[in-house]
Amino acid sequence: MKEKKTKNVENIETEVLIIGNGISGSICAMTLAESSVDTVIISKGKNFSENNSNLAQGGIATLGKDENPEDFIDDIIRSGDDINYKKAVEFLVNNARNSVNDILIDKLNIPFSLKGNGKNFDFAKEGAHSNRRILNVKDMTGRVIQEHLEENLIKQKNLRILYSQTAIDLLTCPHHSTNPMRIYDEPKVVGAYVLNQKTNKVIRIFAKKVVLASGGLSSIFLHSTNPEDTIGNGIAMAFRAGVRLANLEYVQFHPTSLFHKEAGSFLISEAVRGEGARLKNLKGEFFMKKYSKQEELAPRDEVSRAIYEEMIKNQDDHVLLDLASFSNIDIKDRFPTIYNNCLKYGIDIEKEPIPVVPAAHYSCGGILADNYGKTSMKNLYAIGEVSNTGVHGANRLASVSLLEGLVWGIKAAEDIKKSSFKEDCIKKEIPEWQYPANQETLDPALVWQDREMVKYIMWNYSGIIRTEKKLERALADLQYLRHRIIKFYKGTEIKSSIIDLRDSVQAALIVVTAALRNKISKGAHYIEK
Repeated sequence: MKEKKTKNVENIETEVLIIGNGISGSICAMTLAESSVDTVIISKGKNFSENNSNLAQGGIATLGKDENPEDFIDDIIRSGDDINYKKAVEFLVNNARNSVNDILIDKLNIPFSLKGNGKNFDFAKEGAHSNRRILNVKDMTGRVIQEHLEENLIKQKNLRILYSQTAIDLLTCPHHSTNPMRIYDEPKVVGAYVLNQKTNKVIRIFAKKVVLASGGLSSIFLHSTNPEDTIGNGIAMAFRAGVRLANLEYVQFHPTSLFHKEAGSFLISEAVRGEGARLKNLKGEFFMKKYSKQEELAPRDEVSRAIYEEMIKNQDDHVLLDLASFSNIDIKDRFPTIYNNCLKYGIDIEKEPIPVVPAAHYSCGGILADNYGKTSMKNLYAIGEVSNTGVHGANRLASVSLLEGLVWGIKAAEDIKKSSFKEDCIKKEIPEWQYPANQETLDPALVWQDREMVKYIMWNYSGIIRTEKKLERALADLQYLRHRIIKFYKGTEIKSSIIDLRDSVQAALIVVTAALRNKISKGAHYIEK
């Protein structure tokens, strides 16, 4: 999508600022813009496709035509290890069918896969689902949804989309106000400081409502399925603003990312195991039966731990996922993205197993938000992975994330539309960004070194299997590193990479602190005694 032109001014004013353009932010923006609400989306990426939603392969879970909602609710809660907020789960499931039908099927015309007769949807099944309820566009569901959203959003007259923009901090009152009398007011958000990556200049975007839809934090770990810059910016900003957070110890690891030195963060979808693929170690032993009655279709946290333990026990750096020997499908047709990507690295998944390793995938916790995305701070909403609605509990059920983003994108917009936009956002009291007096030139090597340190600390000490001793080591190392990074940040020229470095160490500290406080193993937070 081409960036819509805006005037070259120091400030931007809008009714609603949305930070992030994945499915939740985009659905929210579309719903608002269609109701003539002036809306601005900012994206860290250079184009519309640079986000996690675009990478979602498996699909979007919904209610089948004749399915009992209680079955879906039970699957979500069982997968979440029984600490889900049941009212939020019921809210999600009860809004699933209408949200998917009205927005994705009727409005956006997403071409979900059909059965051979061309009339009925070809629902897939994934781990921990009791029924086939996953709508999919083969293995490129997220990409196709984002492409259709882009086509819709570019037509909206009340929407501006700004790419290559990094949010630095939320503008909040009384914190940023120069008026000392504001200390008696209820804390509220009034916008954000935002860095233009092309000019390296910081502007103020003033808004009556701010929606954080900035995604998760999985790339603070060494192995991740997420884009490199998915490091918890929204979580860190909310933390600095004093917004309530919850459940951030629950970081879900996807059991199967492609293990290849050149492959980066390529995901092998859960749907591959749903179609019959089995896991074996490098000795050729199929091992999941030892770890779960559900075997390969166990929840993600159980499968990830099983793979990790096999790797440790056998001193291997990966295991194998065998689809070729067990599937009854046309592999190339069902998984074209996976097939073609693996083939680039010399792996023919129709003939041989796929080398895989677990990787950090999804933050089940985040900014505490209600059923309409409202947070503990006035005028601030959080939707999508950056939020914690209570839906996922300790471990997210496969393909529920796109559904949550869809439902909460709609509901947040509906709540915002009902609210007043007359409130003064006190822009005269908010100072311009202050650049360091004698700023140093940014050294990329120093940034890279510290980012890698954060990743290794989190992988080794706060990863798939944790101990109190390891977590204490992580806390000490991260506290020292944060002190050094903040000093570096304050005296150096402002760029997106150093903002990400600052936020990554802050997000890592939040995860480790939460993990240390929680002594009970649940779901994705597994403490070895």
